[in-house]
Amino acid sequence: MSETQFGLDEATLAEAPRVFESGLFDDQVVMVSGAGSGIGKAIAFLYARLGARLVICGRDRAKLDACEPWLRKLGSPDVLVHPINIRESADVDKLLDATYARFGRLDVQVNNAGGQFPKAALDISPNGWKAVIDNNLNGTWYMMHAAAKRWRDAGAPGSIVNIVLTFQRGFPGVAHSCAARAAVTHLSKTVAVEWAPHRIRVNCVAPGVIESSGFKHYSPEAREQFPRGNPMLRHGDVQDIAHAVIYLTAPSGKFITGELLNVDGGGVLWGELWTIPKPAYFTQEQAA
Repeated sequence: MSETQFGLDEATLAEAPRVFESGLFDDQVVMVSGAGSGIGKAIAFLYARLGARLVICGRDRAKLDACEPWLRKLGSPDVLVHPINIRESADVDKLLDATYARFGRLDVQVNNAGGQFPKAALDISPNGWKAVIDNNLNGTWYMMHAAAKRWRDAGAPGSIVNIVLTFQRGFPGVAHSCAARAAVTHLSKTVAVEWAPHRIRVNCVAPGVIESSGFKHYSPEAREQFPRGNPMLRHGDVQDIAHAVIYLTAPSGKFITGELLNVDGGGVLWGELWTIPKPAYFTQEQAA
């Protein structure tokens, strides 16, 4: 299942409608993790179209390298490609060192890297649990913490957006990710207060059912019922998330911190969403 099947090919991302003016991020440096595919790729492409200098990082060097010429072509004056395992705090420090060596500053950090696999909670192994928590919670914290320390020490402002998920009603099949993403959200709310004196804003964006390359991790049966998980009865797309991130990090979001922005078609208000087969218990009439 390719990126192109989900409308994520480079040409589509390059020409997708945008609501912000060119040059909005001129002279600013933006870091996007998990930028080689899916939502992270769409976010990086939109920042490039708005003039940002970019730091793109992730585990797959080949995917990042494939994005770099497109980002330059779309308007980014400089792009730093830096493969990284965000679960290693020392690697995160090296990423920040490379960013400041190249650009001398960082203005925006978007923590999109992460992931999960669908599995009934009772079947999640200790290693599976640890991998998701390390990636989604610990890795995000290492990234946030490293950026915030640099801003504090330089006396410079900064903006962080963490990509989470709509965990408020629970999300059967990804209990490990719900735990990690809920933790990141409330961590963000906490440090938004602690870091306000340093002029550091911290917000979260929670995608609902967004049609992207991440869909490949779910069964055809799960993907078929995804649109019924929100009252708009359809998928969102990666541009919905990219525009939400821009809104929070542009001047439009200058008085917003500690918030969780749900981009889910009203899903947290509606119905249910399963990433694994729904047990018969919920689909058959129970005996009195």
